[in-house]
Amino acid sequence: MSRAFIAATAICCALSGASAAQSPRSADQVEITKFAFQPKEVTIAPGSKVVWINHDETPHTISASDKSFVSKGMDTDDRFEHTFTTEGDFAYFCTLHPYMTGTVHVRKR
Repeated sequence: MSRAFIAATAICCALSGASAAQSPRSADQVEITKFAFQPKEVTIAPGSKVVWINHDETPHTISASDKSFVSKGMDTDDRFEHTFTTEGDFAYFCTLHPYMTGTVHVRKR
């Protein structure tokens, strides 16, 4: 084998590893802070996961308006995760504080 072929193969392998490391995130994060969901809306691809983290000192819940997902009461630093498999708009709210609302938009990218 020539040195040029070996060098080209090494470069291809290195580039393949770099592109794999830059793949899109498989989870989006929503922070619960000061009685609000931040961000209030997220857009994800089907099969992606959203993670909610409660940073308030007050318990909160995550409840889909269509009841497709519901969390237990979340204390400070508790997390709730849900994977969205179908396209659509999924409105949610905190059952303890119904004025706290958000939406997950699931779209093919």
